[in-house]
Amino acid sequence: MNEGHPAISVIIPCYNEAKNLQRGVLDEVYAYLRRQDDPWEVIVADDGSTDRSRELVEQIIADKPGFTLAALPHGGKPAAIWGGLQRARGDAVLFTDMDQSTPIAELDKLLPWYRQGYDVVIGSRGTAREGFSVLRRVGSWVFRTMRSAFLLREIHDTQCGFKLFRREPVIELFPQLQFFKEGAPSGWKVTAYDVELLYLFERAGCTIKEVEVAWENRDVSDTKGQGGELGRYMRESWSMAREVLRVNVNRLRGLYD
Repeated sequence: MNEGHPAISVIIPCYNEAKNLQRGVLDEVYAYLRRQDDPWEVIVADDGSTDRSRELVEQIIADKPGFTLAALPHGGKPAAIWGGLQRARGDAVLFTDMDQSTPIAELDKLLPWYRQGYDVVIGSRGTAREGFSVLRRVGSWVFRTMRSAFLLREIHDTQCGFKLFRREPVIELFPQLQFFKEGAPSGWKVTAYDVELLYLFERAGCTIKEVEVAWENRDVSDTKGQGGELGRYMRESWSMAREVLRVNVNRLRGLYD
């Protein structure tokens, strides 16, 4: 059902996701949502893709009521999500990645906690993380250990792209990210904006619930560019470490007061 004012808005950021789109990921999302009783909408927020992503999205959603494409200039993943948020009408807003490494059906695990009154319900990939290389498993542990020493000590996994928000606080807090004070990145860039966003929610007194969800690396996109596993790992690790350090420095300087 997708008639009337949506109860939930699903935002899917998209940057050079042609290969994932050709796998039928939006068909998976539609097959799940069409079985739901509550009205819904899906906003595919394209972040200025340079491949055939926009064309493919337009073709795929042509026969899917409730799906829309937000064709945005390139600004990075947070900018794409913000573009989707500004168009979202649902009382609840779900962020989910195009690769569907966490399947849309895992929303069934988040909704009960949302209905109990939590402002944010976030997916957690647990410790197994099927499809992660040994290098990335070690890197994830290092990142969690470093981050939790300074911020969000009660949260295990801040980086899972599957998060459900109450509309009002996320609309208020999302544009406060430091990301928006920088220039738009070129190409694909890992950010730890999730850490800052969850910190803003925690600081605002919002309630956060972490729920373990199914996760398996299904990403076949060209989003991350070239350079090999080790090269990507080093770039991503440095970028994420820098973001966490910046949030902590901003906190100590009182910029969030």
